[in-house]
Amino acid sequence: MQFFNQTKDAVLEFFNTNEEKGLTQSKVAELQEKYGVNKLKEKKKKTNVQRFFEQFKDAMILILLAAAAVSFVIAVVERNPKEFFEPALILFIVILNAVMGVMQESKAEKALDALKNMSAPHARVIRDGEEKIIDAADLVPGDIIHLEAGDFVPADARLLRCAGLKSEESALTGESVPSEKDAVAEVKDNAPLGDRSNMVFSGCSVTYGTATAVVTATGMDTEMGKIANLLDDETDSETPLQMKLSQLGKYLGFVALVACAIIFVVGLSNGIPAMEIFMTAVSLAVSAIPEGLPAIVTIVLSIGVQRMVKRNALIRRLPAVETLGGASIICSDKTGTLTQNRMTLVKAYFDGKETTEDISDDCSDEIKKLLQYGTLCCDGSVVFNGEEEQHIGDPTETAIVLAAHKNGMPKEDLGKRYPRLGEIPFDSDRKLMTTINKIDGKNIVIVKGAFDVMANRCISGDLSVAKTITEQMSENALRVLAVGYKEIDEVPEVLTSEELESDLNFMGLVGMIDPPRPEAKAAVATCRRAGIKPVMITGDHVVTASAIARELGILEEGDKAITGTELDAMTDSEFDSVIGSISVYARVSPENKIRIVKAWQRKGQVVSMTGDGVNDAPALKAADIGCAMGITGTDVAKGAADMTLTDDNFATIVDAVREGRGIYANIKKVVGFLLGTNIGEVITVFAAMLLWHKTPLLSMQLLWINLVTDSLPAIALGMEEVEADVMEKKPKPKNEGIFAHGLGIRVVLQGFMFGLLTLIGFRVGENVTGTLIGGQTMAFIVLALCQVVQAYNMRSEHSIFQIGVFSNKNLNKAALISVLLVVLVLFTPLRFAFGLEILPAKLYGVALVLILIPVAVMEASKTFVIKRHYKQLEQ
Repeated sequence: MQFFNQTKDAVLEFFNTNEEKGLTQSKVAELQEKYGVNKLKEKKKKTNVQRFFEQFKDAMILILLAAAAVSFVIAVVERNPKEFFEPALILFIVILNAVMGVMQESKAEKALDALKNMSAPHARVIRDGEEKIIDAADLVPGDIIHLEAGDFVPADARLLRCAGLKSEESALTGESVPSEKDAVAEVKDNAPLGDRSNMVFSGCSVTYGTATAVVTATGMDTEMGKIANLLDDETDSETPLQMKLSQLGKYLGFVALVACAIIFVVGLSNGIPAMEIFMTAVSLAVSAIPEGLPAIVTIVLSIGVQRMVKRNALIRRLPAVETLGGASIICSDKTGTLTQNRMTLVKAYFDGKETTEDISDDCSDEIKKLLQYGTLCCDGSVVFNGEEEQHIGDPTETAIVLAAHKNGMPKEDLGKRYPRLGEIPFDSDRKLMTTINKIDGKNIVIVKGAFDVMANRCISGDLSVAKTITEQMSENALRVLAVGYKEIDEVPEVLTSEELESDLNFMGLVGMIDPPRPEAKAAVATCRRAGIKPVMITGDHVVTASAIARELGILEEGDKAITGTELDAMTDSEFDSVIGSISVYARVSPENKIRIVKAWQRKGQVVSMTGDGVNDAPALKAADIGCAMGITGTDVAKGAADMTLTDDNFATIVDAVREGRGIYANIKKVVGFLLGTNIGEVITVFAAMLLWHKTPLLSMQLLWINLVTDSLPAIALGMEEVEADVMEKKPKPKNEGIFAHGLGIRVVLQGFMFGLLTLIGFRVGENVTGTLIGGQTMAFIVLALCQVVQAYNMRSEHSIFQIGVFSNKNLNKAALISVLLVVLVLFTPLRFAFGLEILPAKLYGVALVLILIPVAVMEASKTFVIKRHYKQLEQ
């Protein structure tokens, strides 16, 4: 059935629903059984079997498997059981590696799915006569929903009533201009989608106005669902860091392949059996090429993102984690972010009075009238559940609604007694909201908004006294709203600001306070220590904003506070010259926000910007890190942002930057660890072949080391807790590479260290035992366990004895498993298959000394080299 060509009453009757009461809970359950969840069919996920076979896409692994297969066939033909073990072991290790790869990918996918579920949209719905906020996925056809500017439309719906409603429908119709909607429009049967003005469609967004509508289609039955197959073309994209590491892997892979080719040629020319040296060379290539590095980075990022969720920061895009670590400017809204967002009406002024009146449960008749008019001009509401209050909508409005309620004027009762005939919704350009209500048989226009805007539109009232009162309230950090009104003969067919918001009678002022969050002051101090400049951006009066900013430590001696008007008067060059000294922007527009972001970016800064409204979306997109408000933020703002603050708290932004720095530092540790150890493997085999024409490690030994060290310890290292002093350092420059501050040189030197220690172990083992197998066993022990020890060395640029050697429990578990895997092949019959032997007791002592040498070398490096480097940077 089509609903756009039906009357609203016919649609309500079809769904057996009621505009005022909505569906009953029992009816909802019945319809959910019939229609299912309100979700589009997702792109089909890869099965674990598909993931498993994808692990074998790498050319070197395929070559290795082919070589193992040839070796296996030869062993079977020659009926040589000893030769049978090596290819079987290689196959087993490669399969085990693939299984671990599948497990890691599944874990990362589950983590990201959990984040997707947490960021699922919500809907305001009427059920059993009560307004509720539910997951949009739970909507069913027949539900009555409320929409306002900034909401994503959660399902296809037929409008029942609307005021100034406009919907952005370019995703469906291709129209770049928002579509104007009309609940009472008569639409032709053959009207195309773009002309169905009495309908709103799932996946589109409300850019202006308010509406009540009845859901007509959900999930795959919506217009968006009909074209959902187009969404399957989406591909998983890599983060910038992953792309850099993939490119680096290709360069290192080329070097490793050249080294392996030389090893093969040298080994062959020195009489080493062709199959043996070929398997060794290919195994070295598989082990040494860090093809799994981007995947491990994904896992570390997803683990970090999960950690951020626990701190109330919901990351929508993985690249934002990388960017967060470099944030140098945090531009934050005041209300609800730096303050508690618990607006409470404390003062009121009625025109003609000499002073303000404190708000109580029994205000004067004049103030009660002011509260009555103010409440009638509010969309916000307060729902009472026993002693609990649920504030729905703008906090400044719910403060007025609650004050009226406490004075015996519940909003529901006022709405029934003085019905709303029309409205012009609030927007940040006008800074006003207007309603028309039937009061005592008269058509009364009620306007509320900022006093400085209202004053220019009033023709009666003592505005000079009101201005003084406004300034006094603002100096005491109160947020002030003015209320005006006028009587009109008839309600205009088209409601315009020019007609309704002019020639007003000034009624009075209400002052509300939103105290600073206790944790905000400490968060601002942390920003200062971390080299981050906090900036306050607000729509409030400059005096109010400055008072709060001064209390929090944002506005310091010599800093400036300016208004949006003053900013508009500056040229870009003038603004660029003074931006460093401006800490507070008051009375700003969304366009001002974009200009502030771009000015800081021109100076090479990484800018974080908060926002909650529809008009904030461009600024959130322009910022390096867009932060949407999770509580007061609109769906559009959340969709444009990189990160959503689920508690709307400034301290959460600072915590997220701290976590971002920690995650980036952990990725650097993982990269340094993997590349250093892989370089060590290449140098070991390459040098031994050139110096002594012998292979110090067999193919399955190399693959086992790769299995032991390249997975569990690397991931555990990525789970390292954020270091205590991470916010004592300056932000990393925007274009700083991952190998900055000498990390690249240190990685290469560490690789040479592992190579040298392993070669010493090989030579000592061979000389003492008199056998090549003895030397290879010694090389295996030293190289494998050196890498496990190195994981601990890489935990911090501080001494591991200072941070606690075994304080990373995940790494302890990973290291224990790695050591047990090495012991398994050393001291059980498996050693025969791996080409190892039991060594004299003294050699294990020598191996232990060689294994622990990296600890001494790294501790000395941290004390004398790294610390000196960072001290020079601070100077």
